[in-house]
Formats: sequence, C-alpha cells, structure tokens
Amino acid sequence: MPGEKNTSSEVSGYMSNLLRKHFGKGPTSVYVTIRRPYIAIHFRGFLSPMEAILLKQNEWKRVLETRDLLMNELKPQIQTELLKLAGLDFAELYADWNLPMQSGLIIGVMDEKATAATLQWPTELNRKTFHKKIEQVKEAVERKPGSIESIWLSNRTLLVKQTEIMVGIERALIAEGYGEILKLVKRPLERSMLYEAGLEETLQRKVIEIFMDWNFDQDVGYLVLLLSPDVKEQ
Repeated sequence: MPGEKNTSSEVSGYMSNLLRKHFGKGPTSVYVTIRRPYIAIHFRGFLSPMEAILLKQNEWKRVLETRDLLMNELKPQIQTELLKLAGLDFAELYADWNLPMQSGLIIGVMDEKATAATLQWPTELNRKTFHKKIEQVKEAVERKPGSIESIWLSNRTLLVKQTEIMVGIERALIAEGYGEILKLVKRPLERSMLYEAGLEETLQRKVIEIFMDWNFDQDVGYLVLLLSPDVKEQ
C-alpha cells in the first residue's frame, strides 16, 4: 500500500540519520516492517570505524554496552519523532545487535492488542510445534514462559512475545544493578540454543538472524527471527 510504503520510507530515513549522527556512521540499508501493534527496523552494514578497531581487539562487550547505553538514552527521542513523523505511537522500544553480520534490529511496541487477524499463522506451518520448541529453549535457559504469542510481521519476519520468563537469580542480579551484564550473558547462550532447536524444520525455511531483548520490569521478552524467502517467493 502507498501509505505504508511512505511511512516505512520516512522511518527508514529518520533512523539512518539518527544513527549516523550519534554513532558516527549510519547503516548501509534499513528495512522497516510494520504490522500493528509492532514495527521491526532492521539495519545492515552498521559498524563504525572505532567499533571495528574494538572488535579486532575482542572488545565486543564494550561495543554492545556502549550501543545499549546510547540506545537507552535515544529511545524517548525516537518515540517522540516516530509519533510526529509517521503517527506511530510506541509505548516501548527494544534493540539488539549482530556484530559479526554488522546488523541490528529495533522493535517498537504500540500500546494496543494484536487482532485475531494479526495472530493468524500460515496454514502449512504448525504453530504449536514452534511454540513448544521455544518453550524448551526458554526452560533450559531460565524457565518455561507463562505465555507465548507469535506474530508474522511479514513472510520473512516472525516476532515472538514471551511473558513470565524470569527466575529468582535473575531478579536478584537486576536488583543489584547487573541487568546489562545479564543481557550480555543471556543473548549468546539463548541465541545458540535457538539455532540448535530445530526451528528451521518447523518453519520450513532457514533462520538467517535472531534478535532478542527484554523488559525486566514487566517480565517480558521479545524474539525476532529473520528468515530466508519462502519457496513461493523464490
């Protein structure tokens, strides 16, 4: 639809300029996917010269910590500007990075419920099997989620919302101010287990990238899988 294409283009341009201003280098491309109540903003070719030097010295934790701190500062500004620019009123923003692939993802969440139509799955895929595999990974890492909700933002972008996922030791670490360290530990562990969980067999296509982030205060986690094209798209 023309309106949605214009909105996506405006969001893409704004995010490119914002990242260039605050990180010293913008991404080579930005892909925006909107399916209310969510937006996914995927960056490619995003790595500054300074970050490249740090990665050569195996200082990837420092890069991630810096990005997370800066994004936390920028989130209110991004929310305000996306509302002005495109009428998109996001209550929450999440971010994650894939340094080896020089990519990243921002997830925006509007303060509204997903509709029944939004929650529909492709008839050829088994949602229950997919949710079961997610549950198994989460249970191995922390605990079985209280609920799982999955939404196809596009044919190649699958978002998973999980609630009631935290365990006592995580709450204690967060209370002591170790939330950022917890994320740095959880992400590679959970990502590797997801790649080994057999999701590709269930989804009938390759998982290209996995991004995740959490709201510890609300005990909510978001997971986004970027997939290879469907056979019908090729």
